[in-house]
Amino acid sequence: MLINLDEIDLRILDTLQGDSSISSAELARRVGLSQSPCWRRVRRLESLGIIQRRVALLDPALLGFEVTVFASIKLSEHGTQSLPEFEAAIESLDEVVAAYAMTGEVDYLLHVVTRDIASYERFLRDHLLQLPTVREVHSQIALKRVKHTTHLPLSLITTAEEE
Repeated sequence: MLINLDEIDLRILDTLQGDSSISSAELARRVGLSQSPCWRRVRRLESLGIIQRRVALLDPALLGFEVTVFASIKLSEHGTQSLPEFEAAIESLDEVVAAYAMTGEVDYLLHVVTRDIASYERFLRDHLLQLPTVREVHSQIALKRVKHTTHLPLSLITTAEEE
């Protein structure tokens, strides 16, 4: 279900994507509204689920998380019970910062962050490979992060006024 957004909604979203910690007064100033209508729009975007939450983005390297791994997972079975069980297990693993169900040769792609290679080996051996439906894990270790953003490309959205 697509939700119709106008130019002001998109400016609010773009501004909050850049810095969700700004005050409501500053947000209103940046998008060209008074504070109360701006606040109502933010609340509406939250109630619609467009704004899911506001978070702080942390620098993994400064916190000692030196290893980023993309783990491709093949499952041994794909039943109506095994998939939700696997996904629930993945949800509980702190090292997994993102997980995607995939089409093609692998079933899931996991984005895993650990302190070092030894930590990833322990995570793999003690957690991931212990899951009953995991048949294969192929790990690709990132050498460096070239681009990382949480910004969605809002410029690609057509507003009701543009249609």
